[in-house]
Amino acid sequence: MKTHVQADIRNYLIKTEPYYLASGNEIELFETAYDAKISVMLKGPTGCGKTRFVEHMAYRLNRPMITVSCHEDLFASDLIGRYLLKHDETVWVDGPLTQAVRMGAICYLDEIVEARKDTTVIIHPLTDHRRILSIDKKGETIRAHPDFMMVISYNPGYQSVLKDLKQSTRQRFMSLDFYYPNAEREATIVSVEGGVDMDIAKKLVSLAQKIRNIREHGLTEGASTRLLIYAAFLIQRGVSFQTACRSCICLPLTDDDRLQETLNDLVEDMF
Repeated sequence: MKTHVQADIRNYLIKTEPYYLASGNEIELFETAYDAKISVMLKGPTGCGKTRFVEHMAYRLNRPMITVSCHEDLFASDLIGRYLLKHDETVWVDGPLTQAVRMGAICYLDEIVEARKDTTVIIHPLTDHRRILSIDKKGETIRAHPDFMMVISYNPGYQSVLKDLKQSTRQRFMSLDFYYPNAEREATIVSVEGGVDMDIAKKLVSLAQKIRNIREHGLTEGASTRLLIYAAFLIQRGVSFQTACRSCICLPLTDDDRLQETLNDLVEDMF
């Protein structure tokens, strides 16, 4: 029986600075939490920049980043690791959480509320004063690397009784609230990321704001900054404004014909 070779830290470093435009003091707060070894919880709607923010901070802090997209079939062994057969030998393969703990990476659990409750419990000893990870199958307890940091995120708009974080988990984190940037900042982000001029970016942001204002009429989520950037990608490549908005904003938001008609009317009103 052999132990799997530890992952190469260089494979998880972010080489190029991800573009991120701060909307408050979130960068300073994150850096302070990292220094104080406090885990961070990000709350905010889909596509508002939570993941980009973590990538930006990993680059600023020059730390590797390991991301796990959580889902209901995510088991503890998917995070910690498991024994596998390799070349007629049984080897232990570290999961992403174990890799992050060993190498001192930022471990980012995206949409944590989607994970099984018995899975999220394993992060508790890592997110308090103990900073340890127990691997029962190996009889091993790992003390986290001094540079290790746990970051989780979720969308409060999708909260329910069945999908919510327990207080025993919540109170191990400091929290940062995210929302869509104000119109000026969001237009700048769409212009830079989407490669379109500010006039087009402002029109896209104006459309998004109108859509966000009609959420109470049946939309479960407003148009995200991410969708605006996707529309900008198409416009920058010669697709008409109307077609880009319908394909990248209206259609992804809903399958309801009545709502689609309302959204299409908003697009037409831009002209």
